[in-house]
This record gives sequence, structure tokens and C-alpha cells, in this order.
Amino acid sequence: MVTFGGDCHKKTHTVVAVDENGRQLGERTVAATPSGHMEALSWARQWSQRQWALENCRHLSRVLERNLLNAGEAVVQVSPKLMGGARRSGRELGKSDPIDALAVARAALREPRLPVAQLEGKEREVKLLVDHREDLVGERTRIQNRLLWHLHEVEPGYQVVASGLLRAVVLAEVRTRLENHSGVVAEIALELVDRLAELTRSIKRLQRRIEVLMHELAPSLLSLAGCAGLSAAKLVAETADVSRFRSSAAFAMHNGTAPIPVWSGNHERHRLNRGGNRQLNVVLHRIAITQMRVGGQASDYIARRLSMGNSKTEAIRALRRQISDEVYRRLRQDHSRRSTALMAVAA
Repeated sequence: MVTFGGDCHKKTHTVVAVDENGRQLGERTVAATPSGHMEALSWARQWSQRQWALENCRHLSRVLERNLLNAGEAVVQVSPKLMGGARRSGRELGKSDPIDALAVARAALREPRLPVAQLEGKEREVKLLVDHREDLVGERTRIQNRLLWHLHEVEPGYQVVASGLLRAVVLAEVRTRLENHSGVVAEIALELVDRLAELTRSIKRLQRRIEVLMHELAPSLLSLAGCAGLSAAKLVAETADVSRFRSSAAFAMHNGTAPIPVWSGNHERHRLNRGGNRQLNVVLHRIAITQMRVGGQASDYIARRLSMGNSKTEAIRALRRQISDEVYRRLRQDHSRRSTALMAVAA
């Protein structure tokens, strides 16, 4: 079996071939274009048994990965952290594209359970929509802050909270006040009012679209208490393909809810996991807090943990771990339902 490690950049892709022992067999640098991808594939076909290992730099490696999968090739994803470790442990000093590609290939040989690349489905669409909405929300927040400063300069006594600027009636009142003033500051503030209203409409449209998509993709996840459309979308987007996790424990380690064992000798203990996907972690925390506020099983669980001597923070961490398992189960359920529907359509 020959493994091809790929180091991807905007203009070029460098591919290094290694055997099962990690010995380099050859290298090739091609253009980061579809024709360049076919050139790399034609070169690689001199070895009948092969697999590809690409450094998981999504915007740089996505097109190459998709073209390889469409050609029927087997592709695994290597995280930059694993590649960096393999490069530092190598005997050749320095950093270059061939060295990085060789490190990717050797990291793939060393790690037996790397994520297997698959053709992107609806999860990719959800990811793009969620990220775009968050970008618009961030831009809207910046405009809100600038508008508040301009309002303070134009009318020092006028008080309005930032969240009030999300309401059409408040923006209409602000516009009326600004139209009574002249000067560059008032002119700029009026432009910001228009931009703020436009962004709010776009954000609401995106939210409605995301929620409709979630009812199609993740109905089981939406039925979880405390998990509304945007939270479900974030979970689906950041998880990508739940089948890549072999168990709920692996999913918990990925999202940072699994505690890390730290002990020496007979003193066994665990500490907080500060790693993992923090985007997933914050959504799970939001669900936990919501469930605590509405009462029910979550409140009973927190009370039981407190009676065991846990602090409130420790109890919430334990609740997050329980919710992670439930989210994993529901994600698997939704994934199985979609797969069955696709198989029925194909038949």
C-alpha cells in the first residue's frame, strides 16, 4: 500500500508517495487546478494499491479532496497538529512543501483511525449558512456600536440601548431624530441606520432558511429540550458527519465535554478538558443552561450532583457530558433516517 501525503496551498499542491514503512518513493508538485489534480492522479496510478492523506486545511484542500473522491480514490484527513508533530520528529530539518507532505503521509501511517473523507452533503450547506449569519451578526454589532457613538455626539441626552437598535420602531425614531440635524456626523449616522436595517432583514431571512433546513435534516435534534433551530444548525455544521465518530465517547472528546484523566500512582482524578471543538462546546453549554432554567430532569440531575458534593460548575460540566451523549444519539438517528431515505430514492 502506497500512501500519498498532500500539502495544499492556493497555487500549488505537493504530493509525496511513501511505502508502508514511511520510505519516500517519489514526489510531485502540481498546479492547484482541476488539470493539476488530474496530473497528480495520473502520476499516482503507477501504484495499484494506494490511499491519499491530505492535511485538513479545508479551504485549500477541499477541491482536491472532492476531485479525488469523484475519481474513486480513498482519502483520509490529517490534522495540522498531527502533521506538525510528524515533521518535528523527522530527521530532515527545515520546513518546505515536500517536507510537510512527507510529514502528512507519515502521520497517516502512524495514526490508524483518521477521519475518512466523504463527499459533502447538506451539512456543508448548513455550515456555510451558519457561518454567513454569524459574520452578518458580527458586522451588525460593530455598526450598532458606531451608531451609538454618533448618536451620543449628535444628541448627548438621547439614551438608547444597543439591543433596541434591532427593532424597526426604534430605528425609525432614531432616523427621525437624525433628520433634524445637519452635518457629516448625522449623514454618516443615517447611512448606518439604513445598513443596520438591511443587515437585520438579511439575518432574519437566513435564520428562517436555516430553521426550515433543520426541520428537514435534524427533526430528532430539534425535539431535544433547549435545542432550537440555530443551536441544532451549529451542532450539525460543526459535527459535519456524525458517522465519523465511532462512539459517543469519541464525540465527547471531540467537543471537549469528556474530562481528561490525570493521575499518578493511586491518586486517580480528572481535570477539565479545555480542548476540543469550542463551537460545539458552547452550544452544549447553552442547551444545559436552558434545560436547568426550564426545570425537569436536568434540574433533578443538577440537584443530585450537588448532593454528592459537586460544586455547581462541576455539576454543569457533568450535565454537559450527559447532553453530549444525547446529542450524539439524536444525530445518529437523523443521519440513519437520511441515509435510508437516500437509499430508497436510489432504488
